Amino acid sequence: MDDLTARVRAIAEERDWQQFHTPKNLAMALAGEVGELVAEFQWLTPEQAGVVMDDAEAGARVRTEIGDVMIYLTRLADVLGIDLREAALAKLAEVAVRYPAEEVKGSASKR
Repeated sequence: MDDLTARVRAIAEERDWQQFHTPKNLAMALAGEVGELVAEFQWLTPEQAGVVMDDAEAGARVRTEIGDVMIYLTRLADVLGIDLREAALAKLAEVAVRYPAEEVKGSASKR
């Protein structure tokens, strides 16, 4: 993660984009990229979505959009001083406590 964060930061610095990379702008850009990722699945059946990567063209588009999402998420976390790995691990620990496997296995309901 550190290497990715450094590379994304370098891209911004080399282009003097830090001035535009406010938390608000980055969050909005991230939402836009998530929307583009969602659009790749919008009209697919669950079965088609499950094998989308088998289609060379569709798979390439999905991969690109996931890359965009990851870049904006990485940049937003960097600007806010959030360690993405640490934040994800903390969230997983919270989920483990909130949704004990033996109580929720096979259920999609929220608590």
